[in-house]
Amino acid sequence: MFKPFEWILAARYLRARRQEGFISVIAWFSIVGITIGVGVLIIVLSVMNGFRQDLLSRILGLKGHFTVYAQEHALANYDPVVKRIRALDIVVRAAPIIKGESMAIAHGRATGAIVQGVRQTDLLSHELMSEGIRQGSIDDYGGTDTAIVGFRMAQKLGLSVGNKITLVSPQGRATVFGTVPRTRSFRIAAIFDVGHYEYDSVFIFIPLKAAQLYYRYGDTVGEIEVMVRNPDDIRGMASELSNAVGGARRVVDWQRQHESLSSALQVERNVMFLIMSLIILVAAFNIISSLIMLVKDKSQDIAILRTMGASRASIMRVFFISGASVGLVGTAGGVALGLSFAANIETIRQWIQTLSGAQIFPAEIYFLSQLPAIVDPFEVMMIISMSLVLSFLATIYPSWRAARLDPVEALRYE
Repeated sequence: MFKPFEWILAARYLRARRQEGFISVIAWFSIVGITIGVGVLIIVLSVMNGFRQDLLSRILGLKGHFTVYAQEHALANYDPVVKRIRALDIVVRAAPIIKGESMAIAHGRATGAIVQGVRQTDLLSHELMSEGIRQGSIDDYGGTDTAIVGFRMAQKLGLSVGNKITLVSPQGRATVFGTVPRTRSFRIAAIFDVGHYEYDSVFIFIPLKAAQLYYRYGDTVGEIEVMVRNPDDIRGMASELSNAVGGARRVVDWQRQHESLSSALQVERNVMFLIMSLIILVAAFNIISSLIMLVKDKSQDIAILRTMGASRASIMRVFFISGASVGLVGTAGGVALGLSFAANIETIRQWIQTLSGAQIFPAEIYFLSQLPAIVDPFEVMMIISMSLVLSFLATIYPSWRAARLDPVEALRYE
């Protein structure tokens, strides 16, 4: 147990006099370094967590957790299959869809588009889409001549509800004059905004019957999109779905479809953790240097304390308390900085963007409209533990050196 005089001496050494000001400055640099390191590490990991969570939730929210394909060509007699899939307890939503690529033209402007044919009832059951309607209504979506587009595409082509958009399919029809692209016009029934740049600027939804006619699918569909209750735990679900759909069809889960993206995000997160940890490590070396200088400067004081009966353990504890206090204060400041910054990161981004006039975190690059941040309590505790361990380890050698100081030698050369 630490004695009161050890705490008093440690506090006194941290409040250096004028002639010892340089040592105090180094100690303050150590505190600032640890604060910045811990704070930046919390901020970076929180943003990485938010980015991954938001990106995957929006990707999975639109594409589904499982996709059922035919072994060859298109899926025929799909309604009974959809019915069997919906009967499973693990399934939240199942919808037959058709996907295709087209050129979208309106008001003399053109852009590439991914067209998805889906029924009105299935679109209404899609929570992300039904809640993301910005203009118009899904109730007006139906028949064979309506469409729903993303608001970024609507901005690009100058579209609003009620306007016409023309789709040009690369799969043309053969005529005596050669292959002629298939074109068809659709009336805009609604405009959606799901907060994902790619979908808001590329996707167009048309009724399933219209897609079957436009892409010449006849009475078939391209795939069945399935959403389950717990997409993070998909082991065992694939076999259950395979049994429900039959052996002539294959089931692909979202992890296989987005394996490269998930792996890239994890690798980037680990690398950022390693890089940011180096800041804390550098600050820990500052603690070592400041304590070594403090021990050298206080060698006469140490010798006097030893002659007065202070044990080596007491001397070691004095300098250990001094160094550990630097680590504790720096870590506490870093946690406060990181958590407050992560909680208000979107407001700070908007403020910096307004102040500088430069666009920070552009949606067309990062695919998200807002800067997300999710604080993981386990990661925060891990960062705190790492910072404190490094700080405590940094105090061991200077404290041991102080305790090993020979009082006779120290007084002789003073």
